[in-house]
Amino acid sequence: MTKNYKILTSYIKDVSSKIAGTENYIYLKENIPKYSLGIDINSLPLKNNMAEVNIKLTFDNKNNEDKKAYFEMIHTTVIKVEEAAVNKDELKRIFLSDVPTEMYPEIEKKFFEIVKSIGYPEIKLEKKIDFKELFEKDQK
Repeated sequence: MTKNYKILTSYIKDVSSKIAGTENYIYLKENIPKYSLGIDINSLPLKNNMAEVNIKLTFDNKNNEDKKAYFEMIHTTVIKVEEAAVNKDELKRIFLSDVPTEMYPEIEKKFFEIVKSIGYPEIKLEKKIDFKELFEKDQK
């Protein structure tokens, strides 16, 4: 299959971290397995067949509101789509599957480098995300 887009640039658009205090910091260090990674993808059309694909990662514990720590990063990838790929289904696949699959290893690395530098060096993901599989399931 031919690639119908070109990545022009990528960057971290926004980073947010919230640790309400020392107790919350210690709680998270002791309860990291209760925290999970969330991913949200959206796109924004730009001029000249370009688009912005925003991948938002959040790392938090949705089950415990008392001892809250929260991390979020929005990573933006700017792409140029070839004329042949401007139909709706092809664009959907590019935005929700192809670009995330290509960019995710770099995005995950940046995100966890930031979280580790905040003071959580033992955070890692056991399971890798398969964007193609998720996209195909969503299309059924």
